[in-house]
Amino acid sequence: MSRRLFDEEHEQFRGTARRFVAAEVLPHVERWESEGIVDRSLFAEAGELGLLGMAVPEPFGGGGVDDFRFNTVLNEELHLAGCNAAGLGIVLHNDIVLPYLLAYCNEEQRRRWLPGVSSGELVLAVAMTEPGIGSDLASMSTTAVRHGDTYVVNGAKTFITNGINADLVVTAVKTDPSAKHRGISLLVLERGMRGFERGRNLDKLGLHAQDTAELFFNDVEVPATNVLGEEGQGFVQLVHNLPQERLSIAVSGVAAARFCLGLALDYCKQRTAFGQPIGTFQNSRFLLAELATQVEVAQAFVDTCVEELVAGSLTAERAAMAKWWCTELQGRVADRALQLHGGYGYMREFPIARAYADARVTTIYGGTTEIMKEIIGRSLGV
Repeated sequence: MSRRLFDEEHEQFRGTARRFVAAEVLPHVERWESEGIVDRSLFAEAGELGLLGMAVPEPFGGGGVDDFRFNTVLNEELHLAGCNAAGLGIVLHNDIVLPYLLAYCNEEQRRRWLPGVSSGELVLAVAMTEPGIGSDLASMSTTAVRHGDTYVVNGAKTFITNGINADLVVTAVKTDPSAKHRGISLLVLERGMRGFERGRNLDKLGLHAQDTAELFFNDVEVPATNVLGEEGQGFVQLVHNLPQERLSIAVSGVAAARFCLGLALDYCKQRTAFGQPIGTFQNSRFLLAELATQVEVAQAFVDTCVEELVAGSLTAERAAMAKWWCTELQGRVADRALQLHGGYGYMREFPIARAYADARVTTIYGGTTEIMKEIIGRSLGV
């Protein structure tokens, strides 16, 4: 497919990203899958190559270029190599959490945090979800009570990506429990704060190399200087960044689907049955044709959405369309590709088995498919 999204500088950046994945990610994936977490050094290695904080201003150690196409390139290279879990932490760091710091940090906070974020010394996470509430942020129970120049935080969060490795956690808290959405604020909790404890590295169906943790806050004293933006604006801040977050997930979904399609094509060309490659049977050819077409159509839509994000015109509804469509596509392609592998597809030593398990959660995190359809449906006036 001919893509008009990228310029020469993006393709040069792709070369750097591809070499990074080949040298620093792929050789360690099996170990990380077994250990349930990537090495923290991965972030420093990415930072050294300029693969973190591309949008961070140069005085704070970043690339100084606010262009989501660079994020897209890195995201694609990680997922085209099948590094769904190992790459997720980097994608979350760059695409999902960093924008909160760029948009809402004051000058002192920028000086304090952004250089480490760009170098990979400080790993980022965002903590919204709580046990039992899912997408219902207004019902969160984590509180932050102000006492002079300090907030005292109590509560718990769960399903936190980078939860073990994270040094800075952008945390949604209730500073005014009586005000529902208007009582939510964002506080940055830092590694080492007394009472900030990490629970289990959760045992998941897939994405085994990605640390996903429970976080507990027991009378954690957080300086008021760690508030992002204004108190009571947390819900607005979270909603503002959701289109980019969901588009990032869509970018990952298409690239992961393309990886699965490649696995299926290779297998169908090599595996023989009844004296001929299984790809020569009409059922296999038709299925592969369908999957290839769906991936190309999704790619075209996602590229358009990236262009809109860069231009500042991407709407929440368009991002929701991209998110649900591309993650459902990822799951569908992984499922059909596994079927084409037959019994071997069910063996964990085959990459398609891991890709299949990794795909399942993508229609859940970042907003479920059902929530995405609700957002789109409301925009249609129904």
